[in-house]
Amino acid sequence: MNAPILRTKNELLAFINKLDSRQDLGLVPTMGALHNGHKSLIQASIQDNPHTIVSIFVNPTQFAPNEDLSTYPRSLEQDYALCDELGVSAVFAPSVEEMYPSAQGAGALCDSALDEVRLLPPKSMGYVLEGFARPTHFAGVLQVVLKLFMLTRANNAYFGQKDAQQLLLIKRMVRDLCLPICIHGCPIVRDEFGLALSSRNAYLSDEERVQALRLHQALESIKQAYNQGITAAKELQNIGIKVLNNMDIEYLEIIDENLALIEDLRQGGGACIVVLVVRVGRVRLLDNLWLEPN
Repeated sequence: MNAPILRTKNELLAFINKLDSRQDLGLVPTMGALHNGHKSLIQASIQDNPHTIVSIFVNPTQFAPNEDLSTYPRSLEQDYALCDELGVSAVFAPSVEEMYPSAQGAGALCDSALDEVRLLPPKSMGYVLEGFARPTHFAGVLQVVLKLFMLTRANNAYFGQKDAQQLLLIKRMVRDLCLPICIHGCPIVRDEFGLALSSRNAYLSDEERVQALRLHQALESIKQAYNQGITAAKELQNIGIKVLNNMDIEYLEIIDENLALIEDLRQGGGACIVVLVVRVGRVRLLDNLWLEPN
């Protein structure tokens, strides 16, 4: 199978128009540098849908000026090979100018892209945790995800639970804007040692990678304590912090699916999520744990 690489919106629309509209279409939005975590999303979509499109686009509007847009890992050739091997229907790999027409001929790309009609996340969800550290990030995420939803007209879209806040905000956008698409959150994929897979793991040295394993160890210690009946959030947080002793913890919180902080895990009716960010070297590592009510 040779899945086509679609470079423009017109190519994408022409491809979609040839598909049987009675059959479901799955979308897996990515920024490339694909790993086994992305592979699991693609496989989930292929299992659920007769057709799957994978988008590969490093979206500039979700990067702040001091972040790693210019150095973000890019490996389109290898990414395409994986997609083709898995049996996707097509790969959508547009240029920045294709996704942001306002950027045509502009010197300041982000400024021109920000001048487009765009969304802002709800204050209660978009400017806490990751949104506090990166206040422009989720507006950029929602901007590009909505574009991809509208362009592909997909029935189903697949996102990893590793980026928990992103997943919850996208679900909120779909709900609030009445978008005709179903969002599927897929489990975190880890390496053999427990490190959550991320494209930015490539930045870690061998020594830093060993340190990074403590994130999963902290979450596992929290899970064990929870399963033994401890439900006070502060007590569970302290158990995790103890495992992360002397590491640069940016935050370790326990939230509900509206991103509200939880004091006791018996309070909520749905899932409770332990969210964690630790800096290891120059890398911000995100990890989380989804706890169902006992």
